[in-house]
Amino acid sequence: MAGLGALLALAAAVIAPFEGRELRAYRDIVGVWTICDGDTQGVRPGQVATPAECDSRLAARVAAFEREIRPCLPDELPPETRAAFISAAYNIGSGAFCGSSMARRARAGDLRGACEALRLWTKAGGQVVRGLVRRREAERALCLRGL
Repeated sequence: MAGLGALLALAAAVIAPFEGRELRAYRDIVGVWTICDGDTQGVRPGQVATPAECDSRLAARVAAFEREIRPCLPDELPPETRAAFISAAYNIGSGAFCGSSMARRARAGDLRGACEALRLWTKAGGQVVRGLVRRREAERALCLRGL
């Protein structure tokens, strides 16, 4: 595996622009309390964060998602492909990612198919969301770039 620090930085660079940074807690498109760069862990209404706290939260959450999805993927993956999958997991959750066709195809050795399966995850609350379509296309491009 590529250097873990570089991998996590690559994943965070994909995640941050799509999540956007909000220093005050807000409800996301499906009603989940969220803060900073799309972080939902332990967020309370009225919570406020500093930019430094957001940087720390993003780094910690990206590292956590990498650890959580690692068992669901083959050991040998290009760093770009792994970073794309970390970004997807950050957005859909580790459990959903590990049960997805992305993970199944990757484990079966069909990395191109795993990258293409990112396109299946464009809905929130049952509706296609333009921002998710753009995000999945960016993740797909990164994923394929590693192949």
